[in-house]
Amino acid sequence: MPSIPNGVYPTMITPYTDDDKIDFGAVERLLNWYHQNNINGVFAVCQSSEMWYLNFEERLELMKFIAKNKPAGMTVVASGHTADDLDRQIYEANAFIDTGIDAYVFISNRFAGPEDSDDVLLKNLDYVVSRIPEIGLGIYECPYPYKRLLTPYVLKRLADSGRFQFLKDTCCDPAQIQEKLDAVRGSDLKIFNANAATLLETLEMGCAGFSGIMANFFPDLCAELCACYKTDPEKAKKLQDFIGFSSMAEAQAYPINCKYFHRLEGFDMCLNSRSQKMENFNINVRECTREMRNVGKLFRSCL
Repeated sequence: MPSIPNGVYPTMITPYTDDDKIDFGAVERLLNWYHQNNINGVFAVCQSSEMWYLNFEERLELMKFIAKNKPAGMTVVASGHTADDLDRQIYEANAFIDTGIDAYVFISNRFAGPEDSDDVLLKNLDYVVSRIPEIGLGIYECPYPYKRLLTPYVLKRLADSGRFQFLKDTCCDPAQIQEKLDAVRGSDLKIFNANAATLLETLEMGCAGFSGIMANFFPDLCAELCACYKTDPEKAKKLQDFIGFSSMAEAQAYPINCKYFHRLEGFDMCLNSRSQKMENFNINVRECTREMRNVGKLFRSCL
């Protein structure tokens, strides 16, 4: 199985039409925008994509389109993993894998309840993995419907299986990430931090890159940070300060604010969201989004 390249994997948003259908024209423009901004791949059909609000047919159609229309050289890791029943998970995973994605990403909270042990999680995960094709696999500590952080014990088991290549880590704690890195050292399992505020520190520890929300706003700056942190630490620190500070936007009516940001970038993108109420995108959030984009342009000119 080809290794997943290091770097930046934006958590793709899903544009909709005015009548609440997936806007595939906007999806294609978004893929090209990511590519033009030097990202290495995308994390598709994930929480930012509002996968919990897409039915199976919509998730499958969206994944097919992304796999077919991705720019040359772009790696696509994708999830869509929302089912509770294990056999339904197997059915959906096989359908998603058949679309031609590069790696399929499981959600850590789908295999065990909050009170269940790691061994329950591993048993259920093994049951599903043994019934899907040979493909690179990932796992994502998705915060919804509850956040199941993976212990070093679990990650060691996944790394030793030889099937897992991608972890989207959401613990937001460099000390925990260091323990996880130690657990998978020497394996093909790479850790991608989802937390913008701790990105530089965790890159220096050995994380493979970034897979988070801010790559939907400033993908070029996230890519530059991942590319320069070893060779130009002073520049990397400036990039980290800007990206980390800007990540407050994640709590401001996301993903509607992100869609508005793309409108300001010149995209014809509807602001509709299935997961966020439009009333939360008030004038304050709108102006903060506009001002953040303007400061981003100024920051680039001073970098």
